[in-house]
Amino acid sequence: MSLEIQNLHVRVEDKEILKGVDLSVSKGETHALMGPNGSGKSTLANTIMGNPNYVVTEGKVLLNGEDLTEAAPDERARAGLFLAFQYPATIPGVSVANFLRTAVNAGRDEPLRVMDFGKLLRQNMELLKIDPAFNKRYLNEGFSGGEKKRAEILQMAMLEPEIAVLDETDSGLDIDALRIVSEGVNALRGPNAGFLVITHYTRILRYVLPDFVHIMLNGRIVREGGSELADDLEEKGYDFIREEVEAGAA
Repeated sequence: MSLEIQNLHVRVEDKEILKGVDLSVSKGETHALMGPNGSGKSTLANTIMGNPNYVVTEGKVLLNGEDLTEAAPDERARAGLFLAFQYPATIPGVSVANFLRTAVNAGRDEPLRVMDFGKLLRQNMELLKIDPAFNKRYLNEGFSGGEKKRAEILQMAMLEPEIAVLDETDSGLDIDALRIVSEGVNALRGPNAGFLVITHYTRILRYVLPDFVHIMLNGRIVREGGSELADDLEEKGYDFIREEVEAGAA
């Protein structure tokens, strides 16, 4: 059970952003995708979920062997993919609980009974240490950065995706919010889900320890390794990767 990205080339308008990306994320694994701003990380996240603004010109997106390259975003979500956004949308007038119930039932042949949904929601909120009053607030309206990301993690817990992509979930969080969100991600890790954590900082990886680290530069994954690779980046920055790539191209 895995997400397979094969030789993926993607353009936005007339500019090619991804230039042949290969990546595999299996259930039970946590991968970190790192790179400086503009390297193509968020383009990959949006392409995985089928954002129509990102045009695949070559390559494939596969989930459990099924080709999803041309699938609509809702089809990908029902197949088992999930994307936590860098900047989650605000939906005034729609409570967190109602939003989650709609999202959960959209992926089911028969909707959950109200009592069953309530029980599942309470269980996940306890797991993630979220105040029950959170349910009644309108989705992301007046939320702090940490509350918005916590709502995303709660949605992920309720939907139980096979592969979750976290696009710069640590963006804009103070240290306390980062710790809370990381604890939520760690609570959901296990053999039934795979994670792709996209970031250009190493700080979230102090809390969510990855099994594999991939470095992206200029639309390509140029270096792969274990969690020690993130430690190298913390010490040396991205310049040593750039120098290695330039030396290899010479």
